[in-house]
Amino acid sequence: MMRRLWIALALNLIALGAAAADPTTRDPAKAPAGTYELDPRHAGLIVRVVHMGFSHYTMRFTKLSGSFVYDPANWQRTKATITVDPKSIDTAENTFNKTVAGYFEPDKYPVIQFVSTEMKQTAEGEGQLVGELTLHGVTKPVTLDVTFNGVGPGVLGAGTRMGFSGKGRIDRSDFKVSGGRPFAGNAVDLEFDVEFVK
Repeated sequence: MMRRLWIALALNLIALGAAAADPTTRDPAKAPAGTYELDPRHAGLIVRVVHMGFSHYTMRFTKLSGSFVYDPANWQRTKATITVDPKSIDTAENTFNKTVAGYFEPDKYPVIQFVSTEMKQTAEGEGQLVGELTLHGVTKPVTLDVTFNGVGPGVLGAGTRMGFSGKGRIDRSDFKVSGGRPFAGNAVDLEFDVEFVK
């Protein structure tokens, strides 16, 4: 009997937590001001490269960090900084992870970094994030298509959380990353999902 009560209580807490965690709005002007830090447990960056014309080989960076200071009155001017550890590339094969990471020369260039310079709204909850990407010692302008998934309380109402999804494309030759050629294509498709906590 007692076990059933504990199970019921746990299920209720889970249900309440899920409900409390839903975004309350997708209007960026209604998000609270403050400093937001990337939640590394809920952040992912997927990269895809054409393999010999047969498929889009998919990999994932697992170590990301970042932050931004948010002012809802001037949200278009928000400047975000995202840092990626090039050694955290995950191909699902440990030996190949080291090979691909080596293309970035991580001992010489230990950080991949994106610093935004401008935000443009293209539709409700959607926009473009313009910034500078530094990769392999080269800095180039990059534009990312971003969807604002909303802002709201965290699990069980704790804190304030923002979520974003997005995509973009870069040419690795622009950043002098030549490893894997000619088997791997030049264009790299980027796809990310990230959450930030106030």
